[in-house]
Amino acid sequence: MRLRLPATVRAGADWLKRLAATTPGVIASIAVAAVVLCLTSGLVCANDLSDKTSRRDNALTHSEPQNNAAQNLYVALSQADASAATAFLSGGIESPQIRSQYQQALADAAAALATATAGANDPQIRGIVANIAADLPAYTGLVESARANNRQGFPIGSAYLREASGLMQNSLLPNAAQLATQRAAALRADQDAISGPPVLAIFLLLVVLVGAVVASRMLLQRTNRLFNVGITAAAGAAALALVWIAIATIVSTSAIDTGSGGPTTRSEDLAQARILGQQARTDEMLELITRGDTTGTEADFANKTGQLRILFSRVARADSPVRRDFSQWVQSHGKQVDYYNAANYPAAVAQAIGTAPTDSSATFTALDDSVRADLARTRVQVREQIASAGDSWIGSAAGTLVLLVFAAGAAVVGLWPRLKEFQ
Repeated sequence: MRLRLPATVRAGADWLKRLAATTPGVIASIAVAAVVLCLTSGLVCANDLSDKTSRRDNALTHSEPQNNAAQNLYVALSQADASAATAFLSGGIESPQIRSQYQQALADAAAALATATAGANDPQIRGIVANIAADLPAYTGLVESARANNRQGFPIGSAYLREASGLMQNSLLPNAAQLATQRAAALRADQDAISGPPVLAIFLLLVVLVGAVVASRMLLQRTNRLFNVGITAAAGAAALALVWIAIATIVSTSAIDTGSGGPTTRSEDLAQARILGQQARTDEMLELITRGDTTGTEADFANKTGQLRILFSRVARADSPVRRDFSQWVQSHGKQVDYYNAANYPAAVAQAIGTAPTDSSATFTALDDSVRADLARTRVQVREQIASAGDSWIGSAAGTLVLLVFAAGAAVVGLWPRLKEFQ
């Protein structure tokens, strides 16, 4: 059974069909379509472009600081592990400076964890926080047990420290690395959103321009006029909005460099270098604490320093302080290994934790300071690029909306005289 519309509805539909076939109907349809399309495009453009500045603000206030905090968390945990090993090697009651370094590293880790996970609603991130929060007290407990036994001269202290370091390497640091990866991805997502072209807005503006061309051809056929001032003005406003968006896209894209040579990648490489350096420093300490075969720890140390050499070749010139300090630290470590292999354990320990400028402790501190300084400078560049890219979109949301509202009004004003001709 076919559903039949009421007679009044059918009559109205027939009247609209007849009207649409007439010249006044065509002109009215063009006016309605122009208003709807221009206003829709204006609202979409305003929404998409205002999102650009919102993402800029989010990157500067949330994703970039959280990414930096996640990197600092990993570094601070690694520093705590290296400081604990250094304190153990010093024997008996460690110096206040070494103890302070360990406690400061733990405080830095707690502060970084709070910043890196502020406002986190992601269940995965909350799971990472829960794991770190559970493991960190266990780690510090094992370190304190190692410290207490070491002060009394009990050999079991080294076993406690190895267990603590194992917990750090197998649980705490992998969780911190996972958090750092997620925060880095969030920062890059914001950077891509800021600098990427607003595809939907561009598409709708192109539709407006194509619609203006189609409307002009239809009017030419119906009114025998080559141009309609209103439609032409509307097309000009849409074209101006499109040019504005294109220029802003080019400027924002050129402002943010996320390539292999840009500060974002450089920052990630430098953060990774600090982490690898701290881990290699821990290996340097543990091989003296275990006082056994150093083949395994030396292989780990060589692997990490090999990765460091590759990273430094990407982020620093051959004559840079970072490359110089790295070379001096590796040479200092070589002296430590030579002393140890020559059965001169006291000299190896002195080389590892001594205060002389050529000792491993001093040369590693110089390296870490150089990397940290480079990282701070690179972070400034990352933030400047984000701010610059976001600035290129300032005013574009309101500007394109005004242009498209003008385009809708111009179309109506331009078509109204043609429509009045048929009254």
